[in-house]
Amino acid sequence: MSDDEVFDAEEVYARASWKKTLFTLVLLGSVLAVAVFATTMGAASLGMGESFGAVLAEFLPVEEVSTFAQVVVLQLRLPRILMAIITGISLGVAGAVMQGVLRNPLVSPYTLGLSSGAACGAAIAIVLGVGVFGTGRYIIVINAFFFSLLTMAIVYGISRMRGTSVETLILAGVAMGYLFSAVISLLKYVSGHEELREIVFWLMGGLYTARWENVIILIPAVLFFTMLLMRYSWDLNAMSAGEEVASSLGINVNRVRIICLSLSAVLTASVIAFTGIIGFIGLVSPHVCRLLIGSDHRYLIPCSGLIGALVLLVSDTACRTMISPTEIPVGIVTSFIGVPFFLYLLVSRKRRWWQ
Repeated sequence: MSDDEVFDAEEVYARASWKKTLFTLVLLGSVLAVAVFATTMGAASLGMGESFGAVLAEFLPVEEVSTFAQVVVLQLRLPRILMAIITGISLGVAGAVMQGVLRNPLVSPYTLGLSSGAACGAAIAIVLGVGVFGTGRYIIVINAFFFSLLTMAIVYGISRMRGTSVETLILAGVAMGYLFSAVISLLKYVSGHEELREIVFWLMGGLYTARWENVIILIPAVLFFTMLLMRYSWDLNAMSAGEEVASSLGINVNRVRIICLSLSAVLTASVIAFTGIIGFIGLVSPHVCRLLIGSDHRYLIPCSGLIGALVLLVSDTACRTMISPTEIPVGIVTSFIGVPFFLYLLVSRKRRWWQ
């Protein structure tokens, strides 16, 4: 290869990298803009200036802002908006990583049975009042988180018997999903009306329980696990070309696969323990990103997280304003968005996804 060809290749690569970086910044700006706009939306109509003043009044003396506006913005809307962003980032990042690790475009953070495990843990806490670490305010959250990780551990243990192959991981996850779904159905059958109602609401997913303490717990956890997953972006790029290629480059494929799946499982379990099951964000976001900027995981992972945050934030804002003051669980809206896209993926498999 001549020096001119090398220079041209470097120039093309630098131009492509700049475009992807710019796209990431545009996504970040879009999330922030929608978040600001969402503070004005709700049953209580507030102007942009009033909402901004309510936030500013927390740090500076602003006499013009009413106590009502401060309560609405700071205690009700802002925690929910931040929770939507955190949850969307988590599911988008986990979805991108799992699709890359398993090299399957139809994989989502819930494919390995994590959602069914979390739902089973939550149902046990709701119906039986039994918690992994006793009772308390966070019994449902702790149970959901623990059972999600337990599911991942069982799936990994089963897959180890067959050499940790991709097929075994997916099939074991599907089997565990059916098992926990059966347990949930049994708990629904023996539960009372109030417990059944609570289980159904949890399964539909929602951000209506968002509180500042939940946001404070999740922000450092989500940032930490996202940064850890970003460290494996080069390995995921190599694995997308095939396990043989990755192994020839000195990558321990099984080790990277288990680490990435475990981190993604913790990331997913952390948010769904608080929000319930919010479907299709982890499936749709990586594909939208892949269609727009390609499969380079250095950009795909953060962009998938931002698209997930944007989709979930828009969906949740619509859920709480469409029939205000009543709201629709956000899991319903994301499913209406995700199902058509999922069907599109199924009927368009004639193209290659991992080029």
